[in-house]
Amino acid sequence: MQIRLKSYRIGDISYFDPRPIGDLSCKGFAVLSHDQIWSAIDALAERYGFTASGLARKAGLDATTFNRSKRIGPDGRERWPSTESIAKILAATGASLDEFMSVVMRRGVAPVRTIPLIGFAQAGSGGFFDDGGFPVGTGWEEVAFPGGTDEKAYALEISGDSMLPLYRDGDTIIVSPTATVRRGDRVVVKTVEGEVLAKQLKRQTAKTIELASLNPDHADRLLNLSEIAFMARVIWASQ
Repeated sequence: MQIRLKSYRIGDISYFDPRPIGDLSCKGFAVLSHDQIWSAIDALAERYGFTASGLARKAGLDATTFNRSKRIGPDGRERWPSTESIAKILAATGASLDEFMSVVMRRGVAPVRTIPLIGFAQAGSGGFFDDGGFPVGTGWEEVAFPGGTDEKAYALEISGDSMLPLYRDGDTIIVSPTATVRRGDRVVVKTVEGEVLAKQLKRQTAKTIELASLNPDHADRLLNLSEIAFMARVIWASQ
């Protein structure tokens, strides 16, 4: 028997309370099974190198959230993952809703693209970037960039506490040197002296760039364009 899921919405897809389906012609609604949803969570965890418990912890959930023992209640009724839980595992892995639904529906999913992972200390060293702010050379560590289409994007691993509370030591951010940067965007800036900054673009003129600090304990910065080697927009963060 096919069933509809309990009422919640993920993106543009709505799910309904479990019950036998009468009219399957209703457009715009996904008809999914309990097994499909839980199997997709297991598959997503494996795809990104986690156990079900590890994925839950990565998403900031209780480690037992996705345990098999939690999928059926004491009364034998099926339990369903919440909207919030699914949203958190998508954010934690960087997977798109389309990717998750492809796993749910057991469609073929394109291999996850990987991008270079660079530490902040490396980013400040010479020889790691070209004049456009793109990584050069080989031998980088790599991380998955699910659903990413930006061929020039790369990842930076945060070190230290200068970007608290937004970015913590060990967090990963993905930046794009080709993305359009607008006022209010979070950006990574490298100066010609080799300093690497993660800030928010506050104001840009023909000669200067004003950067707002993400950490109130650190001052804002005003730089001449001649002092900047490159600026790239932050397009994803791992928190």
